[in-house]
Amino acid sequence: MSDVRSFLWLIPALPLTAAVFIALFGPRWLRRHSHWPCILATAGACVVAFMAFHSVHDGVSQFVSAHHGGAAEHTATPDPYPHQTAVYYEWFKVGEAGAGRGVDVGIALNADALSTMMALMVTFIGTLIAVYSAGYMHGDEGYARFFAEVSLFVFMMTTLVLADNFALLYLGWEGVGLSSYLLIGFWFAKPAAAAAARKAFLVTRIGDVGLFLGILLLWSSFGHHLDYRHIFQSVKAAEEAKTLDYGVLTTACLLLMCGAVGKSAQFPLHVWLPDAMEGPTPVSALIHAATMVTAGVYLVARCTPLFMLAPNAQVVVATLGAITMVLAALIALTQNDLKRVLAYSTLSQLGYMFVALGSGVASAGEAFVTFAVVAAMFHLFTHAFFKALLFLSAGSVMHAMGHVIDMRRFSGLRKVLPHTHWTFLCGAFTLAGFPLLSGFWSKDAILDAAWTAGHRADHYAAWYLVLWFAGLATAGLTAFYTFRAYFLTFWGEVRIPHEAFEHHHGHEEHGGHSDRHGHGETPRLESPAVMTVPLMILSVFALGIGAALGPTGLFEHFVAHTPGFPPPEAESLNWSMMLLSTLVGLGGIGVAYWMYVRQPDLPGRLAGAAKGFYQLSLNKFHIDELYELFVLKPLAGFTTFARIFDLNVLDGLVDLTGYMLRWLGFLARPVQNGLVQFYALAMVLGMTVFLIALILKL
Repeated sequence: MSDVRSFLWLIPALPLTAAVFIALFGPRWLRRHSHWPCILATAGACVVAFMAFHSVHDGVSQFVSAHHGGAAEHTATPDPYPHQTAVYYEWFKVGEAGAGRGVDVGIALNADALSTMMALMVTFIGTLIAVYSAGYMHGDEGYARFFAEVSLFVFMMTTLVLADNFALLYLGWEGVGLSSYLLIGFWFAKPAAAAAARKAFLVTRIGDVGLFLGILLLWSSFGHHLDYRHIFQSVKAAEEAKTLDYGVLTTACLLLMCGAVGKSAQFPLHVWLPDAMEGPTPVSALIHAATMVTAGVYLVARCTPLFMLAPNAQVVVATLGAITMVLAALIALTQNDLKRVLAYSTLSQLGYMFVALGSGVASAGEAFVTFAVVAAMFHLFTHAFFKALLFLSAGSVMHAMGHVIDMRRFSGLRKVLPHTHWTFLCGAFTLAGFPLLSGFWSKDAILDAAWTAGHRADHYAAWYLVLWFAGLATAGLTAFYTFRAYFLTFWGEVRIPHEAFEHHHGHEEHGGHSDRHGHGETPRLESPAVMTVPLMILSVFALGIGAALGPTGLFEHFVAHTPGFPPPEAESLNWSMMLLSTLVGLGGIGVAYWMYVRQPDLPGRLAGAAKGFYQLSLNKFHIDELYELFVLKPLAGFTTFARIFDLNVLDGLVDLTGYMLRWLGFLARPVQNGLVQFYALAMVLGMTVFLIALILKL
């Protein structure tokens, strides 16, 4: 493994430089060229990330080669967990770390299998989205500000995944929260966008408090260090010495999971992500589909040495993931906003990842722990490509339709947007788990992990089988709602909202505001090449990256060599599981085709027959209303009480103190009359009283 420490810092530094440069010079000098620093910096970071990834991959290859009989060629056995840590700056130091109550934290970056994979994914997809954004955001008044904020986000996200300690991770964690707030509320003059930004910021802060407390608990309980290596070693040493406090460890893991629940929008803190669709569509693709929302999954995967020893925490992780997985899929069945369908799909797929992470219990075998975690990270990796593709394709639809995204107002767009149609179809097939595509391999690995945990785990084995069944059923729901959105958007009679003509050619040129295109030639409203080319590139990766890395074992063999992961064992493909999930997925696609292409009146009849469930799903099971009733209104009542108490009690006490002093001053005013002879008389009288008292005492 070659030395990467000399250039690893460039991965976060390049986007940070671009963010500062655009913020300073974009609005006045760069203007419509403000995308170039962002694109060049993100692409440069991607190149550096690939160099770091390649170096770690070489280290893994050397170990594998030595392990399979090539050790004689090496003077020493290569490290099975190749990694390098670069400490660039001492951030802060208090006391003596490790010996007392001190802490020593540096700006330190870590290059290992997990971090370099994440950095490469973030920067690669970030580059494509930045290119796409140059077309989508063209002409926007905040053009420069948008690319400055995107660059800031990439800096924070790469800092998060490359951090070598919990303090630096927390900096990146809060940084992506800030960037998310800025980007969701980018159109801050729009009330819905401003409200969505506040909601996202406040809801995720709830989880972040738990993460902060979890980090403090780990520091105080396991060696008074904040870097991963020392904490993991302390926990392992305590376990081997039979002195590990499993209650403290479980509590710490649950607190860390609080942060993951907030950032990755898991139940019950999932309510912010659908509303975040009010931001520009590239923001939805970058932050809320491909990168930021996966930070929670990354955190739990990074802390595998802790979670694998806390089965009670693991079952909570898997259960919350399963609840989110099913709940989001049921809500997605009836949504009419194309972006919101994809948003709830993101929630559901993140739930799949947490089910896999929670299935990796040590009692099922340490090698199986690595298999389960790798399954979650593999789905995270493939999901980033096909969900970014779907969101950007939805953005292309929205761009062409004059920012209309309600699927009830357009249809038949495969003739109007041919390139967008094919790219969306590629993403839809991949998300639905169509055989041999990326989602097929990664989703089935998760189902296999839950099934195996149900047969091997010492605790909660039967419950893991329930979670497996929930995952299988959700696979059918996923295929159905994905192709429901596809058929409603791209099939049927061509219908185009009048906003599309106004947006592209002006209202007068097309005469009329009808949603139904008139007789004659079908218009071509396809997005420009700067938007469609990134879609095509993402399509290639969405279709083929899973097949290239899944059945070949390349992804597993690489990520499994992350420090802290137990040594992996070869796992054979579960063809029975694949066949079963394929049948379920194809069944979902078939039902969607029958309902929305062959029998387009059937959905309306079914909605009327199951009106209660339909309304529950359409209204998101009224979870927002429950928050309003049981959280927001009590808090509002408490704040009203606190305001009244402050104004009428606390302020009253302060005012009373002032009035008392004023009254005492009024009583003393005659004494302080300014006459010197009066003061002299008072002194004589005082001295007389003092002498009389002294004589009486003697």
